[in-house]
Amino acid sequence: MRISPFDLAIILLYLAGVTLFGARFRRGQQNLRDYFLGGCTAPWWALACSIVATETSTLTIIGTPALAYSGNLGFLQLVMGYLLARVILCVVFIPQYFKGEFYTAYQLLGKRFGARMERAAAAVFLATRALGEGVRISAVGKVVSVALGTGARASVAIVAALTIFYTFQGGMSAVIWTDVMQFALYLAGSLAAFFLLLHKIPGGWATVTQVAVVSGGKLHVFDFAFSLTQSYTFWSGILGGTFLTMASHGTDQTMVQRLLSARNERDSQRALLASGVIIFAQFALFLVIGVMLFVYARHAPLVAPGGDSDRIFPEFIVRDMPVGLAGLALAAIFAVAMSNASGSLNSLASCSVIDFGAIAGHGGGQASAQPLARSRRITLAWGVILGLLGLVRWGPVLIAGLTIASIVYGALLGIFLLGMWNRRATENGALAGFVAGIAAMIAVTFLTPLAWTWYVLTGTIFTFAAGSIASLARRSSPPSA
Repeated sequence: MRISPFDLAIILLYLAGVTLFGARFRRGQQNLRDYFLGGCTAPWWALACSIVATETSTLTIIGTPALAYSGNLGFLQLVMGYLLARVILCVVFIPQYFKGEFYTAYQLLGKRFGARMERAAAAVFLATRALGEGVRISAVGKVVSVALGTGARASVAIVAALTIFYTFQGGMSAVIWTDVMQFALYLAGSLAAFFLLLHKIPGGWATVTQVAVVSGGKLHVFDFAFSLTQSYTFWSGILGGTFLTMASHGTDQTMVQRLLSARNERDSQRALLASGVIIFAQFALFLVIGVMLFVYARHAPLVAPGGDSDRIFPEFIVRDMPVGLAGLALAAIFAVAMSNASGSLNSLASCSVIDFGAIAGHGGGQASAQPLARSRRITLAWGVILGLLGLVRWGPVLIAGLTIASIVYGALLGIFLLGMWNRRATENGALAGFVAGIAAMIAVTFLTPLAWTWYVLTGTIFTFAAGSIASLARRSSPPSA
């Protein structure tokens, strides 16, 4: 064991506390609206924290500092696109979601096109969310192996089992309010790491800026070169980041479920906009920590085991943070892992139940006050699947997670925009465009050097165009004899 017994006690106390806190929300649940939307009672500020906690994963906390450690602050250009996308979503998407009583994002597609399109989009979400969450859970193994000197299996089992328990019991209310608590915890842990690094670096911030300049501009943010193969430029950040977030926050059930859980449309918009301000500050903090780790390593060698830069931050936490703070920081990393897993579990279950009619007699997007036992069993099943996927080795975790999502996000966003902006689009045309968009992006991913930050924009354009052409062709074809 590489951490002190006191730090281990902090982690265990956190794990027990958050599990019991989440499980208490089982009381008062009477129907699927309570279980999957928290009864639409959460205040906007809690939803904002929940959105940020969901958008922040273990990948973010250990992967973002690793990007700045080996590069610079260029990732912030992508985050600027995240902000612009939120404004667009408040104007274009959220009003659509509040025109009816929706439990999932894909019911909107069902209302516009039909049940086949709803289920096709939901199936893609289920597959990619499960894979993406598997990447996130596997990232916890890197932290625990550094902290405890053990393998990843035990950490994956712990996170999966405890998260399944309180999500199984408390539903969406448990997800939202544990997110709030976990957001406060990981933010406190990150700030503690920032100030400790500042204290440990001789000369403080002045040294950080000096070393950053002579090391190739570690604090450099903007790159205005236009390139389709370079991931972090101003143009790929603004355009790519905007379309990525329009897809992730406008068509991904994990995020949309939080927007649908608001008391009304205005609260949903306030939550989304507030989360944008927080997320920008948060990414800036994580990136600056990465630069500070680079500077600190020049004074006190900090080598990533096996050359894996994702282990840099966990290594600093375990080796250099004092007793108590190390436990807080490690508990914070567990917090984001559990926050992501709980949100994914509830959204996977809601999609299975609502869009595929897993509750007998309630298919095609219908939902009513039915016993919750089967919904909870589906939550349990998805928990086991996510735990198994967490044991897979995925490579560099941040890029792996974002790339998996980016391949299909373009097709999802393209279909949503097709339904909103092309009144002539048909269900068959939409299905054809959806399949063509996914196939095209798989080809782009494996056969071209296009940077992943351009994937969603490319997929959106291709899907929208293919769906429009297919719908037009279908309308123009002569009737069969």
